[in-house]
Amino acid sequence: MSFLQKLFRKSSEKPLEEEARVRVEQVIARAYIDPYLGADFFSAQAIKRICQRNGQLRVTIELNYPALSVRPTITNILYLALKRLDGFDDVIVDVQWKIPAHLGQRQEASRIKNIIAISSGKGGVGKSTATVNLALVLAAEGASVGILDADVYGPSQPKLLGIPEGTTPQSRDMRYYAPITVYGLKVMSMGLMVTEKTPLMWRGPVASETIQQLINQTLWGDMDYLLVDMPPGTGDIHITLAQTLVIAGAVVVTTPQDIALLDAKKGIDMFNTVDVPLLGIIENMATHTCTQCGHTEHIFGQHGGESIARENQSELLGSLPLDIKIREQADAGLPIVLADPGSEISLMYKEIALRLAVNVAQPGLITPLPKITFIND
Repeated sequence: MSFLQKLFRKSSEKPLEEEARVRVEQVIARAYIDPYLGADFFSAQAIKRICQRNGQLRVTIELNYPALSVRPTITNILYLALKRLDGFDDVIVDVQWKIPAHLGQRQEASRIKNIIAISSGKGGVGKSTATVNLALVLAAEGASVGILDADVYGPSQPKLLGIPEGTTPQSRDMRYYAPITVYGLKVMSMGLMVTEKTPLMWRGPVASETIQQLINQTLWGDMDYLLVDMPPGTGDIHITLAQTLVIAGAVVVTTPQDIALLDAKKGIDMFNTVDVPLLGIIENMATHTCTQCGHTEHIFGQHGGESIARENQSELLGSLPLDIKIREQADAGLPIVLADPGSEISLMYKEIALRLAVNVAQPGLITPLPKITFIND
């Protein structure tokens, strides 16, 4: 649109009178409660613009999370509700989104709006699988997303994304590397630097230096979200990431099993220590449904994720079942949200991803670079 067109458009638009604007806001508030924001658009301050042009009511909604799949539903519901109002020849509803940014990053990471740590206290709880599926959902919803595979000892993302062995990042000046792009995601992993058979027998300082190189020497470009697939535990790499990056928040993945919950609590305590907000809990393997008889049972216990979220004044983002399809699709390099986007499990991942995006966007979560000191006994 040219400058003259924009100028003409602005000159032909006029704000509504107070009484008419109040009526429009009331209709919007009654018509739709956003399930992710947990409020109507008026209460959530998501109404960006209400104006009139040539007898046409124009309403712009601006969300703080990517909403490509839910935009048609919102648009249709608000259009039908506002169409009943007298005084307008037509109604146009425009639903947009703008992802808020957490500031303070350094070097290449400064172009990433939100860095989210996906963590677990112990291995084997499905953290990497959750990371890749959440990233793919956010990308499908209209966000620009990347994955940093921070588990330098056991990188999983190349396998989960079906990246052929031997694929290596392109180097620029032998110093900076371009991430691999797959399924619309930017990916960097130590698994792209070595073969699957190469054991990495590194001490903590070497691993920490390596993860810093993966962060600062990758040409990430502009991104809405970088999901960091953290290694299990609470070791050197976690401290390095906390020192190097401004992490918008952390998600802890666990199973309902008591032993997994104990380690998850340690991970939460670590994030509290370095002033990284807890964005929520994901409970994996919550239930299993027998494929023969249809009976559902809680193999690893019940309500574990809910209880640990409540203890930490956080949110249970969702509970996922123990299902062979998740494992099969992950091993095949085609995560389930791609292989079967309409499945019940994929829809669960979508709910979790959008609730996570809303939590990241909440005011007050912008964190300073933490100061970590070491005390020698």
